[in-house]
Amino acid sequence: MNIILLSGGSGKRLWPLSNDVRSKQFIKLFKNNDEYESMVQRVYRQITTVEANAKITIATSKSQASAIKNQLGEKASICVEPCRRDTFPAIALAAAYLHDELGVAENEAVVVCPVDPYVDNTYYEAVKTLQELAEQGGSNLTLMGIEPTYPSEKYGYIIPESGENVSKVKEFKEKPDVETAKKYLAQSALWNAGIFAFKLGYLLDKAHSMIEFEDYRDLFNKYDTLTKISFDYAVVEKESSIQVLRYSGDWKDVGTWNMMAEVMADKTKGKAILDETCENTNVINELNIPILCMGCKDMIIAASGDGILISDKERSGYMKPYVEKIEIEAMYAEKSWGTYTVIDVQPGSMTVKVSMRAGEHMSYHSHDYREEVWTVVSGSGKAVVDGMEQKLRVGDVITIAAGCKHTVIAETDLDIVEVQIGETLSVEDKEKYDFEV
Repeated sequence: MNIILLSGGSGKRLWPLSNDVRSKQFIKLFKNNDEYESMVQRVYRQITTVEANAKITIATSKSQASAIKNQLGEKASICVEPCRRDTFPAIALAAAYLHDELGVAENEAVVVCPVDPYVDNTYYEAVKTLQELAEQGGSNLTLMGIEPTYPSEKYGYIIPESGENVSKVKEFKEKPDVETAKKYLAQSALWNAGIFAFKLGYLLDKAHSMIEFEDYRDLFNKYDTLTKISFDYAVVEKESSIQVLRYSGDWKDVGTWNMMAEVMADKTKGKAILDETCENTNVINELNIPILCMGCKDMIIAASGDGILISDKERSGYMKPYVEKIEIEAMYAEKSWGTYTVIDVQPGSMTVKVSMRAGEHMSYHSHDYREEVWTVVSGSGKAVVDGMEQKLRVGDVITIAAGCKHTVIAETDLDIVEVQIGETLSVEDKEKYDFEV
């Protein structure tokens, strides 16, 4: 089974735990065998439980690639978009990646799913059926529609020709008002959740008809010139040979704190105390100080280095325009080698805690505009500075001058406090070099 998981999102609706670097699918609020896991880890586990040999490719932005590697390692392939260009370019790039880089044949079926629904394993069993339908070739496109549980204004609708499990598609409808949605439900309509399958050659032909490119690498290099357009508009709504598979199992779109609170593993996470008068209140605390709640009813409280949210649960779904006004650099990020937490920011300096996993290493890189002072606080490893290797032990202090090439290699789990000093402190101030560990 070939699956492309679309992993996007700017992290506005689950602020302050999510941001441009750390979208909702990377927040660890679910559990597997008493261990916290994120949405992307849960989805990977569910897919491979249903189909052990599934080939999973995650289509994502540059800012999310490190978090995916951090949480999944090398388990899934990653197709990185150079910039954001909506779902049709993203899927076209991923299709070219499957064909040209992974060797998937044009007659093989591919399923595209979002990475962030909260579902049980029956969903991925239906996805497997979706791929089988696409392989049979009865239609150019096969969609999976979600059987609605209420007349929602939040989703587009697929109107099938019949109420059977598999049906030809009659038409598509944009997000309606509630009264119109009720009329759609009377026609056996389904929510359009962006799940579709096709033979790889079909999608590549579509991509070549709309974009002039030779192969994956050529498409990657001209990606920033592509028109932003959704897959629905570019392909789905113009396709006449299309069918839909009805899915009637549990499905939740956990795009807001109100919905996330319904499915997260525990009522509280982190240092939180709720007195006996609290009702229907969830607390997620990533700070190293306690939160005490008294008399709170129907509330969500979330705290991280990026900020603190205190909201009525229902009202939390309307936070996006307010969060967009908050301008702050992400204070926490997951890297392929570990995590990066900002401790303090002052004019001309920034203090960061770097936590690396044993066996991992940073890229070999330099900064033009800042000096760095590293203090090893736990673990051991080695540093390479301008080609010179040095052992790292607890208490060691190393100063990296601006322009010096450097990297760190963790032999054990390794914690370093890094102080960045300079008038310009920016994530853009970084140049990478080839390096063999």
